[in-house]
Amino acid sequence: MKNNIQRAIGAAVLIAVGFLQASTAYANIITSIDSYTARPPIHILAGATRGPAGLFPSEVKKAYGLPSTGGTGIIAIIAAFNHPDIAGDLAAFDQQFALPPCTVGNKCLTIHPMNPSAKEDSGWSMETALDTEWAHAIAPKAKILVVEAASDSGKNLLKAVDYARERSGVAAISMSWGGNEFAGETALDKHFPASSSIAFFASSGDDGVGASWPAVSPGVIAVGGTSLLLNINGGFASEKAWSGSGGGTSVYETAPAYQKNYSIPRSGGKRAVPDVSFAADPEHGFSVYHAGHWYVVGGTSAGAPQWAAIASLALAAKDPVSLAKLYVDKASDIYTKFFRDITSGTNGDCGYFCAARKHYDYVTGLGSPLTDTF
Repeated sequence: MKNNIQRAIGAAVLIAVGFLQASTAYANIITSIDSYTARPPIHILAGATRGPAGLFPSEVKKAYGLPSTGGTGIIAIIAAFNHPDIAGDLAAFDQQFALPPCTVGNKCLTIHPMNPSAKEDSGWSMETALDTEWAHAIAPKAKILVVEAASDSGKNLLKAVDYARERSGVAAISMSWGGNEFAGETALDKHFPASSSIAFFASSGDDGVGASWPAVSPGVIAVGGTSLLLNINGGFASEKAWSGSGGGTSVYETAPAYQKNYSIPRSGGKRAVPDVSFAADPEHGFSVYHAGHWYVVGGTSAGAPQWAAIASLALAAKDPVSLAKLYVDKASDIYTKFFRDITSGTNGDCGYFCAARKHYDYVTGLGSPLTDTF
């Protein structure tokens, strides 16, 4: 019945909340972090509904081989502006899907506004709801830290990242936002240190071919998008590259060791993105509760917090998820235990760089997860 509801509302237009295109042709629009403004790559399908009409947590966990519960440490959600009732949104979501309550009172949820008097932004509030609800859905035993940057400027978002990075117990940081690359971005790689025990995740973008920052930073795991289809019983049916998934090669960042060792084709010695993928197609999006209503939401912004939650699940079992380990797992003879290799679908008309294929591709990276034990 849920699929019928979704198909019914799918006839309506997609409402894009916006994301700056970050292809090579546009890279010189931004000259430094001073002029950088981020956008959350989020898309809302049609309008509000009385009940959840998108993917359920149980369906997503089944499709990606994830446990019904688990998680350890803190998942940090980096958002912008202030969401005045994120706790209420999360409470309603948890009640609907019988998830363990994650509240300020039980110390599962912490909300840290970098500027308590910052304004609210409707697009960012929806993004904060998506990220917080689905991080908790995937790793219910992990704690959630929502850090609200004072604005969507690059400098303020980095201040929020730094705050989260310096908090004790943080296992993963999710950044569901991005923008054009810019000269001098390599000097900011220190904000996402590869030597850290924290796993950093960022959305690869929703405008198809083209790389974006901070996804291209070598210490960040860039999350691309797929179109995940379920059968009538809610089980896995198919998964292909989503047309909006951002991907390509960086203008400024050189290929890190983990990609050189994997021998990514045609990268020209540059950092390639994305690294991994996750469901993103808003036509088959996630159920999100916000401001008294349910929405079906998609975009690569949905994958960053859920991969951060997977990192929390992995930490509970053994070691933190790292970029190097992901590429080693994919290169192994048993890589099908770790990834679903996405081999069909495109994100543009640029030939090789826009088509999904075996092993690594510039649309879905190494593929989608099939486990939490990377």
